[in-house]
Amino acid sequence: MSPCNDLILSCDEIQDTKLLSLVSSVLLAQENKGEVAAVGQRVVKVLERRLPEGQSARFLLPVLANVISLSPESLTEEQTNVVSKKLADWLRYASIQQGMAQSSGGFFSSPRTKQPAPITEVDGTVATDFFTVLSVAQHYTQDQWLNVQTFSMLRNWLLCYGGKELNTPNPGPLKKDDGDLQKACLIEAVTIMDIICKQDSSYVCRAVSFLKILHSRICGDATYARALLPIALFFLNHSKLAAVDSDAIYKHLFTDIPAQLFHNPSLAFEFVQFCKDNSQLFTDSSSIFRQSFPNLFKFLAWNSPPLISEFVDFLPFLLDAGTTIEIFHLLLDLPCLTAALDIQLRAAVLPASEKAGGDPAGKPATCLEAFRHPLYKSMFQYLLRTKSAPQDAPESLVPLRQLLGSLAGSPRVVQCAETVPVLLELFFRVVAEFADGSLINQLVVLLLQRSDQLYELPAFKEDVYRVLGSQLAVLCRLRPALVVELSTEILEFSGAVSNIQSKEAIFTHMAWAIGEYLSVLYDKRCTVEQITRFFETLEAVLFEITQLRPQASTPSCAPRAISVLMATLTKLAARSQDLIPRVSMFLSKMTTFVQSPAVTSVYSEEDLEEILIRATELMNLLKMPSVAQFVFTPPPASTRFQREVNDSLPLALRMVTQFLEPAAGSMPM
Repeated sequence: MSPCNDLILSCDEIQDTKLLSLVSSVLLAQENKGEVAAVGQRVVKVLERRLPEGQSARFLLPVLANVISLSPESLTEEQTNVVSKKLADWLRYASIQQGMAQSSGGFFSSPRTKQPAPITEVDGTVATDFFTVLSVAQHYTQDQWLNVQTFSMLRNWLLCYGGKELNTPNPGPLKKDDGDLQKACLIEAVTIMDIICKQDSSYVCRAVSFLKILHSRICGDATYARALLPIALFFLNHSKLAAVDSDAIYKHLFTDIPAQLFHNPSLAFEFVQFCKDNSQLFTDSSSIFRQSFPNLFKFLAWNSPPLISEFVDFLPFLLDAGTTIEIFHLLLDLPCLTAALDIQLRAAVLPASEKAGGDPAGKPATCLEAFRHPLYKSMFQYLLRTKSAPQDAPESLVPLRQLLGSLAGSPRVVQCAETVPVLLELFFRVVAEFADGSLINQLVVLLLQRSDQLYELPAFKEDVYRVLGSQLAVLCRLRPALVVELSTEILEFSGAVSNIQSKEAIFTHMAWAIGEYLSVLYDKRCTVEQITRFFETLEAVLFEITQLRPQASTPSCAPRAISVLMATLTKLAARSQDLIPRVSMFLSKMTTFVQSPAVTSVYSEEDLEEILIRATELMNLLKMPSVAQFVFTPPPASTRFQREVNDSLPLALRMVTQFLEPAAGSMPM
């Protein structure tokens, strides 16, 4: 049989509510606006009149919910008012007696009818006032089912077009499932109240009074933590209109909940999502949100990486000039925080006999003993603080980092460590938008200091060094004068050979910045004496790592670091030409260096060839001091053309080499 193309499905004449529901579901599935509107019109028309015996509006409410979801404009204002009145009646006038059990109709069924039993509340008491979605019965009547369905679709209805007076549920349900339902309904009720007040501000004052009472009743019960989120959002949306101070509600939310429930994964996700969605509102309304960042990071420390995308979204709202330094420290100590939270949880469940701090004079043998030991107590307290407290920072957290190193193999600690590089890159990107010279200088000093004070996790340290190195170059580019202003700190870092071996990424970018920005063109305070001091420091480092020793192995460091050091020394010599003979002699010895068996056993042939090519290019350039000065001391790159000239420096070096040594044309370009 061939398909029929003329078959038309319509709901226009259908009277039976169940059949109308079935046909409507087919029509709505097509998502045709005309069909959606037709279904909406028909459903409202059926609901307007009194339904025949045996018919129920229960079948039509899901259809109506789909209609307003697909096309809210399909109902007229008059039809909207009709439905709103129906919904209000179903919420208000449902029976408070239980429904009767359906008789099986069998031979042994009793002909006698029992009196319907009253409905009860979730705590088992008899409901005497009205039926709600939290009422409990063995059998429900049709109007009670309509009440429950109406409540479930009320939020969407109000969002599209817009109450029942809400009251606090009485705690103490008989069953856990009833308790969960109670809390879910409370959250829904507060959310609906928020929507109603957005649409009609005359309800705000009454709602504020009610919600303050509600908050005081549930804030001490951790099982109601989720319900505190919509309450806080309500005050965030309406406290200004109601002229009430909501800081106590925000303070409790951001102080107590993260500190007590950071280990609850579902709550952690909801809480962080809530922060992400309302970051702008909170930063505009209260300082508590931004000051609570140490507490908020507990969620990430314990539940990463699932929460990383949410933290990426709202970290910028936590950053300002006042929190930058503290958040920088916290990001670097995030794996340490995870380990400390682990110890805190384990310490909380210890028997009372084991909770004593141990011998105050002795050194604790385990992390658990250290948690309450006088030597470590203040460090733990600071790391686990609930709000910003830069003035309370201990002199050093190094002992605590070393102590918590025993947890470095924990999967939770490792996962947390993997999120730090992403957040660090975002941190510097955001800070670069508002940081002044003083803050940039502070960050650079801290960056160099903290490179020695990281949690002992090799992969973590390597990733952090990579990010800190690249961001150090960005900070120097933003403020070239810092090379002169922080010369003491930079010289101390750059003069340590151990740094080039263990922190090559940071050292190389620092050496590059010295060569790039230690110039009178960037800072009039730059003197020949300063250039010489930097030159001699880096010269000693390069000598140390390239010096051939008969009875000792050559220190191994990345070829890139050697190339950058050679280039930086050449740049400094071009600006203080008395240094040219020294660097030229040094560069001329690189041929011997790359051909030494001790060196060839450490570096690849390609790396050695690249080092030799760079040494030859730099040496040739220094044969023409005026050209070298022009090439290595260009004006600050303020235009696109100047940036392109600076970026083409390697090509310029090769051109000079080819000009001075035509035979070198066979070298790789």
